Amino acid sequence: MKKCPLISRILLFSLVASTLFLSGCISMMNMYPSDPMGSGSGMLPAVGSFADDIQDIVVPVEMEWDRSKSMAIKTESFHGGIWHYSGSVETASLKDYMSRAMEDSNWKLVGEAASGDIMLAFVKPHKTCMMTISERDFRKTSLTLYVTIDKTAAIGLNPFGEAIPTK
Repeated sequence: MKKCPLISRILLFSLVASTLFLSGCISMMNMYPSDPMGSGSGMLPAVGSFADDIQDIVVPVEMEWDRSKSMAIKTESFHGGIWHYSGSVETASLKDYMSRAMEDSNWKLVGEAASGDIMLAFVKPHKTCMMTISERDFRKTSLTLYVTIDKTAAIGLNPFGEAIPTK
């Protein structure tokens, strides 16, 4: 019968050790929260989605797509549209996140304006993206993307499918 107290002690020790190990892991996770930008507190977590099927514009997970305020068009020569998102994030944090995410996807910032709302303009060869960031009621922030992609310019054609003369 002396084996039972020994087994009980081993089980108790294992339980305490695993509890301490797991609590140490949890406290380490709290010390180093997910921060994809590596810039400290206040930044948004990793990407939740892409704007429509445009793979080089990323949107944070806190922003929810609003289908009723969005529209897209796809033709043989053009792809673009308006995508509207909203979420409970700070406008300055969202501006920083979007600026860094666009830069990471090789978009070039060509203009910025702010009065109550923030407007950012980005370009790539044959692509443009303007975005507005606005704080709305109930601490909701909206993000609206205006995107144009000229597919024919990328292959040397004008929007009518004619070859672009070279100089």
